[in-house]
Amino acid sequence: MSKFIRSHNGVLYIEEVSAVELAETYDTPLYVMSENTIRDKYRVLSETLSRNFDSHRILYSAKANTNISILKLMNKLGAYLDTVSPGEIYLAMEAGFQPDRILFTGTMVRDDELKFVLDSGVPVNVDSLSELRRLLRIQTPEFLSVRINPEFGAGHHEHVITAGRESKFGVWEREAIKAYAKAKEAGVKRFGIQMHIGSGILEVEPYILALQKLLEIARKIHVELDVTFELIDIGGGLGVPYRPGEKALNLDVLFDELSELFKLKVEEYKLGEPVFAVEPGRFLVCEAGVLLTRVNTVAVKPYKKFVGVDAGFNTLIRPAMYGSYHPIVVANKMDKPPTETYTVAGPICESGDLLAKDRRLPEVEEGDLLAILNAGAYGFSMSSQYNSRPRAAEVLVKGEKHELIRSRETFEVLKQGQRVASWLR
Repeated sequence: MSKFIRSHNGVLYIEEVSAVELAETYDTPLYVMSENTIRDKYRVLSETLSRNFDSHRILYSAKANTNISILKLMNKLGAYLDTVSPGEIYLAMEAGFQPDRILFTGTMVRDDELKFVLDSGVPVNVDSLSELRRLLRIQTPEFLSVRINPEFGAGHHEHVITAGRESKFGVWEREAIKAYAKAKEAGVKRFGIQMHIGSGILEVEPYILALQKLLEIARKIHVELDVTFELIDIGGGLGVPYRPGEKALNLDVLFDELSELFKLKVEEYKLGEPVFAVEPGRFLVCEAGVLLTRVNTVAVKPYKKFVGVDAGFNTLIRPAMYGSYHPIVVANKMDKPPTETYTVAGPICESGDLLAKDRRLPEVEEGDLLAILNAGAYGFSMSSQYNSRPRAAEVLVKGEKHELIRSRETFEVLKQGQRVASWLR
């Protein structure tokens, strides 16, 4: 848990604001983001990279949390942006990012989407030979990067492993030289190379093995085509602990080892003077987020005790989709010992709408406030209106200040964009 999220007098505080006060002010379910947690995470990562690399770049992975206030904060902190859709580029520009500080890495991209990206002046990191051919028919950019599949991946769940034999992502080694040759022949002058092996990684070794393979592929491209690289991007995936007993990723060890390998091989392979880039999303925003949800039901069944709350997998889908574990506390009973075992269920009409199973908590009563921790990444950004339930509100906290940064949806939003067919009017 973030040092800015703590217990005080039996109540959970997010920075200097009581979770109980926030729930009463803004209603629930409610996503709350701690600005100082994000600032602290960014500082730690930036300082670690600065100690190890002459030139580095942090590209915040926008898909983790695309709230414009969060994007504006990242811009102020000096981050670049990793985007995966035209919509993310649109939001990035609304937040004040200049096109040259955005990188687009899409997959299965339509031609009109490629044209939007190129017309926006955003650099592209192509995901396949098909995408490359179609991009070059539209326009030849001055700079181009290629996403490489280093042939193995890592991550907290099979759905987030983004490299290897079963992955849809990236260009394989045997096609890499062909991709760069095609780009160079078309007139591309400047190059990058990128990989992304997965999400929620807490070990150092997968990054070392993947970077070794990426640099070896870069060497072959250089030898064959006399290409050097302005950018070598290892992607994201920096994990954070969710479950009890999980150890945090050791950034010092990770980047000490990566920098030693990077500097040695860049010089040995004559790859140029590339910027070392990393694409953290979860690492920067996960621990900053708390989902507050009100208990409306306590149901004792023959074999289980259920706590029913007003947030479901429409609000936070990770437990249902990935089997993910999120720490949960009773925000108004932080000083009470855990005496009961509960399964926490949401209001969605699905058996799988469970936010937590068999958790030890203090005795829970109707009206209590639960706080689901580590909810700042892939929370609201993956939420939906399933069961015709409007999406939650979002609040940003900084010290004693708190402010709404996304309004709670109303029923009116549920019919937005819909039209009744003429023959049914």
